[in-house]
Amino acid sequence: MIKDRKIDEFTTELTLTITAEDYAPVKKKKLNERKKVAEFKGFRKGMVPMGLIEKVYGEQCLGDAINDLVGQQLDSYIKENQIDVLGEPIASENQPEVEWKDGNDFVFMFDIAKQPVIDFELSDSDKVVNYTIKSTAEAKAEMKKNMLMQYGDLQEVESPAAESYIYVDLENEEKTVENAYISMRDVKEEMKPALMSVKAGDKLEINVNELLEREGDRATLLKVKKEELANVNPVFQATVVNIKTYMAAENCQETYDKIYGEGVVKGEDEFEKKVAEQLAENYRQEADYRLSKDLKDYIVAKADVKLPENFLKRWLYSMNKEKFTMEQIEKEFDAFLADYRWQMISDYLMKKFELKIEENDLREAAKGFVSYQYAMYGMANVPEQFIADAANKMLEDRKQVERLIEQVAEQKVLAAAREKVSLEKKTISVEKFRELK
Repeated sequence: MIKDRKIDEFTTELTLTITAEDYAPVKKKKLNERKKVAEFKGFRKGMVPMGLIEKVYGEQCLGDAINDLVGQQLDSYIKENQIDVLGEPIASENQPEVEWKDGNDFVFMFDIAKQPVIDFELSDSDKVVNYTIKSTAEAKAEMKKNMLMQYGDLQEVESPAAESYIYVDLENEEKTVENAYISMRDVKEEMKPALMSVKAGDKLEINVNELLEREGDRATLLKVKKEELANVNPVFQATVVNIKTYMAAENCQETYDKIYGEGVVKGEDEFEKKVAEQLAENYRQEADYRLSKDLKDYIVAKADVKLPENFLKRWLYSMNKEKFTMEQIEKEFDAFLADYRWQMISDYLMKKFELKIEENDLREAAKGFVSYQYAMYGMANVPEQFIADAANKMLEDRKQVERLIEQVAEQKVLAAAREKVSLEKKTISVEKFRELK
């Protein structure tokens, strides 16, 4: 028997009563199943007295019988009332204490929540700003400088600068370290002036504890593990071997070939044009990312999906008792709620727009991710086969595939939404663009 009590718009409290008459035949059946397979010393298989079976398995069979009946009653209630359940039923905060004793009637209380109804349209009356970022001569010059620096290398110089490396031989009575390097970026501010005038061949005394703030930097300089630092005398006589600074690549054909491949860009004019094209592409990608974000925010606001937040917090806790405390769930709940709400809206629009995710969509997404990873390390011309092999390996990882499915679904939903809404074009400077919230 089930009694229900509405808590709020989404949540209902169910009270289930399981009587002894309800569970007795189910328990008896489970005990008989145990009896058929039970093997006890002194008895043939299947011939163990029921009293002994009851003594050994009675409590477990009682629990199993009641759990079966609770599950059946919950399922029947959900089906009969045609409830699209949100999450799963969870124990009510009003659940009375249960005395697990054969012959008792048992009362169980659960909270269930229904999925919110999502129903909205997108049309050309919905307006979202689509930005175009202006390229300036200053921005092109800065990008050109950065590209040449990216393909530059360490070169020996006479005296250090803010980004220089000072290579030294270190020695004291206990330890010698040859060809160690001091990164000027890591040196404490108050110690930098004393190093700015050194030259190759100079000798000076340094205290590594006073020179470098971070233990990791000291360990790297002395070529030891961090836990060994306490046993090392920090005062050394240092001999400057040489000084190197990272210098930009020369603006020449050899550099163009390194960046784009041999003969692809010929001469400085073509290089300038290529830089301008790349800057424009970078701006386009930034603007596209912004449009996706703004469009997503617009859709979420228009859908206005209400959710039973208290229920969801308790559901998350019940599903993750061994992993997260309620305090941790509270801390991360806003981010979870935003993701959960968008996932529901995305699923709705996938069905509404009749969108599907094909195997090739996932493969292309995996290849795009791998290419991006290579590009992050400055590897722009990776062979296609390397990318394909890495993508195939990525698709063997279930978690990676789940992440790709979410990514592809979002891309498809937003691409379809862009076709439905009106995009209001607006040209903006990169400074103003990056000030946008």
